[in-house]
Formats: sequence, C-alpha cells, structure tokens
Amino acid sequence: MEHDPAELILRRDALAAGFTDDEIRRRYSRGEWRRLGSGAYLVEPAFKRATPEARHRLLIDAAVPRMSRDAVLSHQSAAVVYGLPVWRTPLDRVHFTRNRQGGGRIKNRVAVHCSSLNDQVVEVDGYLVTTPSRMIVDLGRTLPFEQAVVTGDAAVRTFGIRRDELECELASAQGRKGVSAARRVVHFLTGYSESVGESRSRVMFAAMGLPSPSQQGVVRGYDDRILGRVDFYIESSAFLGEFDGLVKYARLLKAGQQPGDAVFDEKRREDAMRELGFQMVRWTWEDLGDPLRLAARIRRVLARGGASLPPSGRVEPSALPAPRQLTLRTV
Repeated sequence: MEHDPAELILRRDALAAGFTDDEIRRRYSRGEWRRLGSGAYLVEPAFKRATPEARHRLLIDAAVPRMSRDAVLSHQSAAVVYGLPVWRTPLDRVHFTRNRQGGGRIKNRVAVHCSSLNDQVVEVDGYLVTTPSRMIVDLGRTLPFEQAVVTGDAAVRTFGIRRDELECELASAQGRKGVSAARRVVHFLTGYSESVGESRSRVMFAAMGLPSPSQQGVVRGYDDRILGRVDFYIESSAFLGEFDGLVKYARLLKAGQQPGDAVFDEKRREDAMRELGFQMVRWTWEDLGDPLRLAARIRRVLARGGASLPPSGRVEPSALPAPRQLTLRTV
C-alpha cells in the first residue's frame, strides 16, 4: 500500500464537511472508523489493508501537526519515513527528538526524546527527520541487536553512510543509555545486505560462530563468463550462499516469464557453479528460524569445500549502488 495522506480523516475536516462530534464518535464506536490519535481517523477497510509501516506513516501524519515545530521525527519513525525496512520493531508510537536536554515524555501514541541533534536534520516529504547516521545510533541504543542491524544495514546501503559519520554519532551519544549496544551494531553493519533476510543471515553467521562471509559476489567461470550473483561467499572454502526470499524470484523474472521459469533458470546457474567446484547452500525464512540446524548444514559444506580442490572459477565483489541524496537542514 502506497502512502496516501488523503486517506487520513482529520476532525477539523470532518466538522467542516458537516459531521458533528457525536457522529464522528459513533463512526469509530461502531468500528467504521479507526482512531489513530487525537482528532485523526482512518476508515476501517483502509486500516485493515494497510501494512504496519503504512499505518505508522498515517500515525505520523496525525501526530506531526500536534507537535511543536522543533520536534524532529526519529528512531523507527525516521526509518519509516525514509522507506527503510523495520523488522519486528514496535510501531505503535510516533518517535520525536527535540534539540534540548530535558522534557522527554511518552504517551499512548507519541514518544518524545530530548538530546542534541548536532545542528543537522533531513527534510523528507516536508517532514524534518534525524539524519540516517543518527537514526542508526538511536535504534542501536533502543532495539534488540538483530532488529537494529536490519534497518542499519539498509540505511548504510541506501545512503552510503561512512563509518566516520557513525563514529561521530556514537561520540555524541556518549553517556546516554544503550551506547555500548549501539557501538556493537555500528561495527557490525555493512552496505552489502540487499534484504531483511540477508541481514538476519549475517547475524546468524555471527551468533553461530561461523566464518564471516563476504557479500554480493559475481561468479565467473574458467572462461571468464558470468554465471550469476550470490548473496554470500567464502573463498577459502569455495562456499556460495543464497538466501531465498519470496521477492527474489519475482525480481529475476524476465518479460513473459512465469515464476517457475525463473526458478528453473536459477537452478541451471547453480548447477553450473557446482560443476566448477563451488559448494552451494540455500536457505529460507523458515531455516533462519532454526539457526542450529542451518549452521550445521553450512559447517558441513564449509568442511567439504575446505577439503576439495580449488574451484575452476572465481568470485568478484559487486559494486555498491549510488547513494540516495538527502536534503539537509540546520536546526
């Protein structure tokens, strides 16, 4: 569901259209409208078909007009406005940060944090949002490690965030709760994860004590022909790894192809890589739910690859995408 701010029903607009407060109250009491906040509603069918991120974006639309002008969207609310993935992250409250030392508060649908913003924010769709590097450190301080890595990986890839930018934000956050956890997140991030599943896979490799894999490799044969791309690779063990999300095969579809065609083409590419001596492992969302079993599979393949002859092909790293440009503002 694309974001459509026009779907939001504001009390002032409803009153101007001829509704009374009693009629508005009956609408949401009968379940026809969903109350999103003080004076903000959404028709129930639109609420039910919306994703959690789309609902949160409408909560933002409802909350921002009620806040003071110095309130800047932050934490997971910043991630939603940036269009970044938020996996298993609470989206029941809109998060703001104010450029001051005190006065934080939490209400039913709004959380206000107070700390220095280092004089810079970003403007997105008319809203002021904390910078991506600041957002990463805030999420690293407040979310579990895996959830923070999912959003942080995507932010680093999308905006080309440099390590020194993140280190500056960590230094500014010194003394605040959760900085040590944020530092661990920052040092783990890469710009090479292309999906939530790939970020979670990296966390699984680390948690299970597996070797840290390289990411996004182009596999070439002995004749220099490109056979395909892989999500993960460990050259010393001729290991190739692929996370299979539902979106992947849809992305591989060519004009006129059916999903089964893409799966067949992918199997042919995998067979060609195996023939060169590479060891291939694929895993899914379900496999990530059983990391012990998945790690055991990967260890067996690593051992087999380490004991085999070197493959007659090679893997080259893929280039990162051009970073998305931001509109900076001074506060």
